Parts: sequence; C-alpha cells; structure tokens
Amino acid sequence: MTRHISAQKIALIALFIVINIVGGHLALYTKLPIYLDTIGTLLGSAFFGPVGGLLTGVLTALINGTTGDLFSIYFMPSQMTTALVSGFIYRRVRATDVKNIWWLALIISVPATIVSTIITVILFHGITSSGSSLLVQILYGLGFNQALSVFIIQVGTDFLDRLIGVYVVAAVYKTITHYIK
Repeated sequence: MTRHISAQKIALIALFIVINIVGGHLALYTKLPIYLDTIGTLLGSAFFGPVGGLLTGVLTALINGTTGDLFSIYFMPSQMTTALVSGFIYRRVRATDVKNIWWLALIISVPATIVSTIITVILFHGITSSGSSLLVQILYGLGFNQALSVFIIQVGTDFLDRLIGVYVVAAVYKTITHYIK
C-alpha cells in the first residue's frame, strides 16, 4: 500500500482498533489466560508497517484504558513493542506465509514479553486484570519468585496470543488484499 493517508487506510486502522478492543474485552471478561488485544496491532503492522501498528496499538491502549480496563494504558509499551517488531518483520516476511507462523509468533512475542513482565512485576506485583494472573499466583504459591512466575506465564500466554494473532493476520491479509487491488 502507498504511503499517503486515505479514507481506506483510516477505515482499516479504525477496524483494527475495534478488533483489538473486542478481543481484549472478550479475554478480560471471560478471564482467558491470553489477551487477544494485539490482533489488530499485528494487522496494522502487516498492512502499514511499524507506524500503522504503533498507531493501532497506542489508540487501542488509550481507548481500552479509558473505557473498561485501566491496565491497558500501563501496558501501552508492550503494544508498541509488538507493533515495532511485527512491523519490521512483516516488511521482510509475507503476512500470508503460514509455514513460518511458529517462528513469527516467537520473534514477535519475546520482546513484548520482556516489556510486559517488567511492567507486571514493578507496577502491579504480579497481579493484573488478565486471566493469566491466576496462573502467576499458582506458581508464586509453589515457591517461584514473583518475577520468574510472571515471566514463565507471560512467555506462554504471549506466545499463544501472538500465535493466534499471526494466524489471523495471515487469513485476514490474504482476504483483504484480494479485494483491495
């Protein structure tokens, strides 16, 4: 897609933000141990590069943080990290390439996992609004230190979350680019 701002780009970014919000709220209210609030960010990065992903992620965090999940604002750096990493990766790897889905999800999730772990441990002492907090507390109760408990759970949940996201991106990207030519 070209670099100029068009109504089509604005509409797609808005759609990606809505996907993040709906996914995030679905995970929050059902207490899923995954987050589902970065699928739109990944889509923004796949379609428009790091800047499109950043715009999607930042606006999602601000909207979610003011309308239902205050924790979203604090995890904005994680959204930004996901957007930057996936944006640069999607410049080199086709978004529809599902044979690399495991590696893409891993590469995209690890930097954001580190950022999320730091935020969770320092600001929230291991307890956030997500369903994964229960798993963190179980590990902590078993004798793991807090930072390690958070990191272990974050690695698993972030990877699963990004795996779902990268798969959805592949399917949606293929469908949308077919109609946008």
